[in-house]
Amino acid sequence: MPQPPFLKPGEKVVLYDGVCKICNSWVNLLLRLKLSRRVRFAAVQSEEGKALLRFAGLPDENIRTIVLIDGDRHWIRAQAILRVMRLLPFPWGMLSLPGLLIPHFISDFFYNRIALNRYRLFGRYEKQHPVPSDFPGRFLHA
Repeated sequence: MPQPPFLKPGEKVVLYDGVCKICNSWVNLLLRLKLSRRVRFAAVQSEEGKALLRFAGLPDENIRTIVLIDGDRHWIRAQAILRVMRLLPFPWGMLSLPGLLIPHFISDFFYNRIALNRYRLFGRYEKQHPVPSDFPGRFLHA
């Protein structure tokens, strides 16, 4: 199994929109809820994020989704969010269980509605938001 670039064996990575305010807030929430240290983060706008998108066979420009990469597998949209939530410690990981009962096309429909309007609804930063310094080693950057 090929190893994703920038990751050690057993690590996973969440790729998120670094200028999206709700996306950055979600990443910060995951960190504060003690998401496993085996999960790292990279903005899709970063060189690391683009390389990981290419590794997963996804376009590296204008991507409009969150991505979870685990080894040679990847998930996008609502399935990525649900899989990341399952990695949270108890009781937070249990929040993903109801989502597992919803068919992908339905959960992705709602995900896409929010994703397409995320800047209008929640705002955006002018440039990629700086990573929080209180979580060293969690973000991939040169």
